[in-house]
Amino acid sequence: MAGLQAGAPTPQSITVHGQSRVLEVGFSDGATFRIPFELMRIYSPSAEVQGHGPGQEVLQTGKRNVELVDLQPVGNYAVQPTFSDGHDTGIFSWDLLYDLGAREAELWAAYEQRLAAAGVDRDAPMAEKAAASGHGGHACGNH
Repeated sequence: MAGLQAGAPTPQSITVHGQSRVLEVGFSDGATFRIPFELMRIYSPSAEVQGHGPGQEVLQTGKRNVELVDLQPVGNYAVQPTFSDGHDTGIFSWDLLYDLGAREAELWAAYEQRLAAAGVDRDAPMAEKAAASGHGGHACGNH
């Protein structure tokens, strides 16, 4: 299976555009998306961003100028980017990349609503993690 959903479009081309900070992905159904690195970073599927369950998401800020410093394949179903802020734990399936590209405007609007609700600016630095947690900066007690 090339993606997580049987019959889902698969990438035919992937190009990292460092200067414009977008990942261009062309899919087998003819769709091509230019996904901003910032959008990928703030919607990373990692536990660090998504938490371990509903309501545990961590609002990401200060990611406007994040760069993609590495992009590694994960099997034949995903890629794992390393971002300039050190984040490297998100695995982006082809289905997720397609979804990010197809729903970009909707996802930006949801992000802006979350920022407004939290009273935080998009460019504000991320709040420091609790250093006393004893879990390498990761706040959950599960690992």
